[in-house]
Amino acid sequence: MNGLIVLGTASDSGKTMICTALCRILANEGVRVAPFKSQNMSRFSTTTEKGEEMSRAQFLQAEAARTTPSIYMNPILLKPVPGMKSEVLILGEKFGSVVGMTYREQFFKRGVEAIRTSLAKLAETYETVIIEGAGSPAEVNLNDREIVNMRVAEIADVPAILVADIDRGGAIASIVGTLQLLPPEHRSRVKAIIINKFHGDVSFFQEGIDFIESYTGIPVAGVIPFKANHGIEEEDVDRPVAVAPEGVDVYDEWASHVKAHLNWPLMKDILSGRE
Repeated sequence: MNGLIVLGTASDSGKTMICTALCRILANEGVRVAPFKSQNMSRFSTTTEKGEEMSRAQFLQAEAARTTPSIYMNPILLKPVPGMKSEVLILGEKFGSVVGMTYREQFFKRGVEAIRTSLAKLAETYETVIIEGAGSPAEVNLNDREIVNMRVAEIADVPAILVADIDRGGAIASIVGTLQLLPPEHRSRVKAIIINKFHGDVSFFQEGIDFIESYTGIPVAGVIPFKANHGIEEEDVDRPVAVAPEGVDVYDEWASHVKAHLNWPLMKDILSGRE
């Protein structure tokens, strides 16, 4: 499959918004592109034209990709409900509520089948798939049954981009630590690093970029400045978004912001398998 997976050093590193930007950038270049997130745990969902329930985030990413949202873009949806439970939906079919590890035990095989089916369906229609991971790929206590990060990368056989949130601090350590915890076959998939949510003059971080590249051997594909009022509903945030002025396409604005700070030729080489 042609595409890539966007992984994060932690939750809320900005994977969703980076994927949204990549979908719009590629769509604007005439590429038939689709978003994909194998499993999303979120209170926020929406309904496709066919009446199927999927994550709001992948629905919006489909809009950014200028395509019709499909259940195959988010085959597994976990909706938190009271009692530390989650309602399980696989390809739109409801399986009731489960507690914690019970889900991993009961639905692992079914989930992997849904992922394979969905990726195959998307490959029939789209040239490129932008895959979003979840949390961190270095959660070693979960790796035996994870179905959101490197297992998906292996199924789709795509390269990976690692996103770190510098707004929180500790971005360099989180990058190095994440890569160190990945087994060699997974680490070799990581082709670039993106520093996200940067405040201030990027030139002041050049020494940091140099260290990351020399220590890890992986290029930094971009340092994305923090942008608060982008006007796009975020994955699991329940607050009003800024209203864009009439005639402004918020996806185009966000994509332009990200692309201006990316090494886009490098990203295209990664997508094409040349890097």
